[in-house]
Parts: sequence; C-alpha cells; structure tokens
Amino acid sequence: MVFSNFAMTADGKIAFASDHFVPFSSAKDREHMMVLRATADAVLSGARTVEPEGVKLGPGGARYRRLRQRRGLREYNLRIIASGAASVDPDADIFKHRFSPIIVLTSHRAPQKRLAALKKVADDVAAFGANKIDFKAAFRWLRRKWNVRRLLCEGGGELHGALVEADLVDELHLTICPKIFGGQNTPTLADGDGLARLADARQFQLKSLKHVGDEIFTVWQRSRRE
Repeated sequence: MVFSNFAMTADGKIAFASDHFVPFSSAKDREHMMVLRATADAVLSGARTVEPEGVKLGPGGARYRRLRQRRGLREYNLRIIASGAASVDPDADIFKHRFSPIIVLTSHRAPQKRLAALKKVADDVAAFGANKIDFKAAFRWLRRKWNVRRLLCEGGGELHGALVEADLVDELHLTICPKIFGGQNTPTLADGDGLARLADARQFQLKSLKHVGDEIFTVWQRSRRE
C-alpha cells in the first residue's frame, strides 16, 4: 500500500514559491505525521525535501517507536529518497543519522559520478527507468528486497505528482490549513507534467473528515477503475 501525507494551504499550496519548506501547520498536524509514520515500513521523500538541516525521516521519539513495535514493525522505519537525476546532496544532514537504512531511488540517466558519491553515504542506490524513475518497478523491488508493504510519501509535489500519474497512491491524508500563500509557481501536492484530459483524472473518495481547531483533517481513498 502507498499512502501520502500533506499539509496544504486553503489555496492548495504545500510550500512557498521558493520551494523552501517551512512548517506551517499546527502541532496537532505534526503529531498526526508522526503517528502515520508509525504505521509505515518506509518513508519516501524527494531530494529537495530531505536536504534541509534536521530532516531525518525517522519515527521520532520513544512513544512512536513503541507504537511501531506494538504493530509488529521495526523500531525504525526505512528511509527512501527519490531523485531521477541522483541530484540529492551526499552531504545532506539525513546521511549523518544512521539509525536506519537509507535507500536512493533514481533513473538510468543519473550521472555515474553522482551515483558513486551517493553509494558512499546511502545503504542502497537503485535505478529504475530510462529518463525518469519507473516507480512501479521500484516499488516491486522495494517489496521484494526490503519487505516494504506500507510506504508513506511525504513529498515533494513533483514526486507525489509522479506517483499520482502512475496511479500508485492508494490513500491521501490531507490537512487543510487556514493560510494562503498564492503564487503561480508555488508547489502543490501534485506538480510535474500533469494530465491533459478530465477522463484521465485520478479519482478519490472522501473517507473521513475531522475539524480540529482551525484545520481540517481529511483522508481520501483512491477509487478503483472498472
């Protein structure tokens, strides 16, 4: 199962126009993020999402690690970085925290020099697809080699857009926050090429909705095609 989690402004943005992410949701939403991580075998993010200092993609404190163990999961989740060009910085802070394996997914267009640098800091580097990542093949490999059955995507917009386009997102957890960022080029939860026809749109059904303070917590389930 692939599920995703995003905080989104009222105008549909997930970060500022500079693509620099600053947390803008409530403490309740950040707690919700950690609870979701406690249900996942692995957490997936894009290169730009994991590069800021302090980003570790880990399970958090002892409370959340105990939740994982009670569910029969490893104490620490796997951490997966997706970058079609292998452009993630090998000096990023995430590589300095070795509590669980870090896997880099890339494509065959990634330069050998970048791959060599990442292989020194990541636990596994694997390429799928010629010019962009073939996520269907990558996820089959993750299941087979790393036993990933529940995969949580936390962004960014281009990565998540590629997963939606590939029809791989089973469930979307979306927190709507009372802010407006604006901007024509401000990231959304499904960037990238996008779809050209309404008939190709991915359909989701509202599974649950909860109003907490000034935020709305929603869960959307993918509608299967006939």
